[in-house]
Amino acid sequence: MSVGSVQLAEPGVLSLAGILDYRSGPGLRKQGGSLIASSKAAALVLDFSAVEQSSSVGLSLLLAFIRDAQAAGKPFEIRGMPHGMREIAEVYGLDDILKLQ
Repeated sequence: MSVGSVQLAEPGVLSLAGILDYRSGPGLRKQGGSLIASSKAAALVLDFSAVEQSSSVGLSLLLAFIRDAQAAGKPFEIRGMPHGMREIAEVYGLDDILKLQ
């Protein structure tokens, strides 16, 4: 398992990887917000396919990044949400907000 990370993997694709938990969350929040704000892409993909493990912190990061994208006026798409994060989102009734299918 690896420490959580966030990066612009390619223009407009914010990629999260590793472990998303209370230890990595605050730093990832700050880094991801800065990356979204500085992105020149017209739209964003929030890619969670490389996440190895996530607590509710991963869902919190996702919601924060959605707010950042909306504030920047950028439409977004969620890619590769891990099963555990999807289950937490469903428990909280976030299916519609996250456009889960």
